[in-house]
Amino acid sequence: MPLRHLSPRLAVCVTLLAFAVAASAQTAPEQAASSSSLEPSGTQGPLPVQLQDFDAYMADTLKTFKVPGIAVAIVKDGKVVLAKGYGVREVGKPDRVDADTLFAIASNTKAFTAAALQMLADEGKLDMDGRVIDYLPGFRMSDPYVTHEMRIRDLLAHRSGLSLGAGDLLYWPPTSYTTADVVKRLADVPIKNSFRGHYAYDNILFAVATQAIEKVSGQSYADFIRQHIFRPVGMTETLVDMTYLKHSMDAATGHAPYNFKEVKPVPPMAWLNDPGAGGIYASVNDLAKWMNVQLAGGKLPDGKQLFSEKSHREMWSMLTPIPVGKPPIPELAPLTPQFSGYGEGWFLSDYQGSKLVWHTGGWPGFVSRLTLVPGQNLGVVVLTNQQSGAAFNAVTYRVLDAYLNAEHKTDWVAVYDKAVKKGEADADSSWAKHEAARDKDSKPSLPLSGYAGTYRDPWYGDIVVSEAQGKLRLRFSKTRQLVGTMAPWQHDTFIVRWDDRSLDADAFVNFALDDDGHVREMRMQPISPLTDFSFDFQDLRPVPVKAAEKQD
Repeated sequence: MPLRHLSPRLAVCVTLLAFAVAASAQTAPEQAASSSSLEPSGTQGPLPVQLQDFDAYMADTLKTFKVPGIAVAIVKDGKVVLAKGYGVREVGKPDRVDADTLFAIASNTKAFTAAALQMLADEGKLDMDGRVIDYLPGFRMSDPYVTHEMRIRDLLAHRSGLSLGAGDLLYWPPTSYTTADVVKRLADVPIKNSFRGHYAYDNILFAVATQAIEKVSGQSYADFIRQHIFRPVGMTETLVDMTYLKHSMDAATGHAPYNFKEVKPVPPMAWLNDPGAGGIYASVNDLAKWMNVQLAGGKLPDGKQLFSEKSHREMWSMLTPIPVGKPPIPELAPLTPQFSGYGEGWFLSDYQGSKLVWHTGGWPGFVSRLTLVPGQNLGVVVLTNQQSGAAFNAVTYRVLDAYLNAEHKTDWVAVYDKAVKKGEADADSSWAKHEAARDKDSKPSLPLSGYAGTYRDPWYGDIVVSEAQGKLRLRFSKTRQLVGTMAPWQHDTFIVRWDDRSLDADAFVNFALDDDGHVREMRMQPISPLTDFSFDFQDLRPVPVKAAEKQD
């Protein structure tokens, strides 16, 4: 869910490029680094010289980016060098983050989904190059050719032809649709790019991957991942989703900047209708074990293979090239990769002459990054309970520099802080342009009741506009959080401001009228460039229900 300030949507995700930044204006109580830490057996000894002041650096990270708590683990040559927590699990409460604290890892789940499919391929139960329809006969995309040619491997590679985040509103914010509903509605999600010819991050095809795992294995996704991955790796604390959380558990609370400002806790949410895209909760202690298995080519501590070396190579091989963009500020230029792409559930790029295998994740109140450097047998994972991608990048590159770039000691906190401020300024400029272009003297063409009604989108479903006490209210029928008040902006365009102010996703709502002055269709567009791409309002094509019924 990148290219913005890394809010948590799965989708989220995710920082697409090594220099993606956080850009939310947030304020919260400062948190000092926690003195609590776990010293796992097999620690390798002292940290590199560049990391001798790591606790102070982490305190600066928490303060600068207003993150209540962060957990970090570093593995090197098969051993855990550091596993430690900093700050608190929830603002205003004393419980400290430690190496056992559970965080939502969101799109870092995708690597587990890829591993599960490859493990089934190792057993001969599926072919990674087999057609999806051979395993899921009901699978449909909106293009018959893509439906026929979509392979299992394609589900993991973000090259389907769907646009960025297409269909995310089917499950984010959490909806009442089931995984089966999401996959069924995929048939109406528009394809806007060429098949296998364009990179665009998606989450929805991981719902299809979830179904494929369940169909082939005969187990639920949760049971398969627990039995075949968590258990052999020794990930005893990890959960498939937050519905398994109990109040007694050592778990972090997610936080978000309400109205892009005050950082406050957000309600916990489960990703039940697309778990393979981002459902897992884990600690850095458990993820240190996962990183060591990955760096060992799939080999477990007992010498057995979790997945074959062939499967490991395939997961880390580039399937989809990603264009390398220009960094938002010059100071981030050293992070610009020479190559960038996506494999099976992993981003692939380089830094300081070394290949990086990595992923990020975002979910309400949580963002994270896990980075592997195979050539150095090095891994670092950073879990946070606030929506600041700048924080996890600043920590990650401090660690990578300690091992790959010992001659330089860049203050990445200061660099990313500058990038955040630029992003905020750009967003302010965007809003100023909207205001300057607005016709403030215009009025809606119709009385408010003329816009009220039920509108139907082919892939999402019904969106209801109601009128009461001189105001319009907009409600997404399957999404409890997407309810807000509409205010006139200009002509037949309104602004919807969501009741849940943690969403940072207010949108323009435009009504087009027919020749007789009745609403013909409704269109939506996020207002702020900081809004997460998972709010893909621009892909909706709602029309009044009577018109929709005629089309059906």
